[in-house]
Formats: sequence, C-alpha cells, structure tokens
Amino acid sequence: MPPVNYLAVIVSAVAAFLLGALWYSPALFARQWVAVHGYTAEKLEAMKKGMAKTYGMSFLCFLVMAWVMAVLILLLGIVGPRGGVKLGGLAWLGFAAPIGLTANLYSDKPRLAWMIDAGYQLVYMIAMGVILAVWQ
Repeated sequence: MPPVNYLAVIVSAVAAFLLGALWYSPALFARQWVAVHGYTAEKLEAMKKGMAKTYGMSFLCFLVMAWVMAVLILLLGIVGPRGGVKLGGLAWLGFAAPIGLTANLYSDKPRLAWMIDAGYQLVYMIAMGVILAVWQ
C-alpha cells in the first residue's frame, strides 16, 4: 500500500460531511428532499432520535471513501486539482451514480430523490478528489 496522507483523508471526510449539512439544509435542498420522500413532521422528529449513530456511520463511510480515493490517487499518479476533479467525477459516474440510480429504480421514490442525492455525491466526491490530489 502506498503511504496515504491521513490528515488529508480526515479533512476530505469532514468536507464531505459539511457539504452534506449544507446540501440538505433549508438553504439548498432540504424542502425538496423531505417532500420527495413524503416525510411528515412526525417522521422527521422520529428520525432525529437516531441521528448521532447515523452521523457517526456516515462519517465512517466518508473516511473509507476518502482513504480509497487517496490510495487510487497515489497508485494512478494523479496530481493537482484537475486530476482530483477527473477522479472524483469518474468515481461518481462509474460507481455512485449507477448504484444510487439502480436502488432508486427498485424503490417507489421519484427520480428527483436520486437526483438530489446524486448531486450531493458528485459534489463531495469531486471535493474529496481535489483535496486528496492536491494534498498528498
């Protein structure tokens, strides 16, 4: 395994987490996301009870993704922001988008649910790619 910059991995995971806080906030897509899922005020209150565990698991997932992306960057010799954008975009296009869309196709959720989530995934995967490719 190549020597990974673990501080960059942590910063990338934090960036993805913070982007999610913004993406799913009322300033951006919170209202649309709640509406497309059909969540009621009662359902949202019930969901808040397990949020600490949910946030923790999400952050752990971001750490894993950032570490894997850091390894790929080193193995492929990717450097600079342009390379990070390309890797983040390709990883999204090849993995995150199709996995999310396939799951959406088999659910009863409107395509807008996938679009909101996939947009967030694209943004944070590109951000991770840039951070990791610049800060090796």
